[in-house]
Amino acid sequence: MTTETAERFSATVRSETAGDHRGAERSAFMEALMGGTLPLAGYVDMLAQHWYAYERLEAQGERLSSDPVAGAFVDTALLRLPALTTDLIELAGADWQAAYPASTATTEYTAAIDRASAWSGGFVAHHYTRYLGDLSGGQHIGRVAARTYDLAPGRGGNFAVFAIDDPAAYREAYRVRLDEAAWDADEQRRMIDEVHEAYRHNRAVFADLDRHGA
Repeated sequence: MTTETAERFSATVRSETAGDHRGAERSAFMEALMGGTLPLAGYVDMLAQHWYAYERLEAQGERLSSDPVAGAFVDTALLRLPALTTDLIELAGADWQAAYPASTATTEYTAAIDRASAWSGGFVAHHYTRYLGDLSGGQHIGRVAARTYDLAPGRGGNFAVFAIDDPAAYREAYRVRLDEAAWDADEQRRMIDEVHEAYRHNRAVFADLDRHGA
């Protein structure tokens, strides 16, 4: 079976998880953030919860960088931890972790990342969900946050800034790598199932963030 005679695997992933994506976007927390009504503390807490997730994802990426399948997706241009660290120190101080610890939902999410990363497809499922999300919708979130919280350039919105000249082209090249990954049909199904799981954890994190009054 080839991508010429059947739907591309990347297209299947995208179509089968579209509902998950919409569900995350339509959370009360995200609606408040995008509507400009979320308190600054809620935005900072979101950055902190992202930091904990990316800390595990990027640690697993470093471990899997030489893996013949997972390694094709690991790219330093995507790394978010340095930018998130800068944002959190700017907005909440050097002891930001004391004020914004990992929530129960985030702890369960990070455990899922570690567990899934025992297999290349599991790692890529979480990698795909996080990075392609921030490389698309995350850009808009960064612009809204800068306007809502009157953030000066380079202060508090670095997480949305990627060292990638053409994000659309990058996303397409990423999808080609998904199409070319050496997974059989059963493994592809496992990978899609793990994308569903990644979105489930993201929705749980957002639901927990509703405590900020979204």
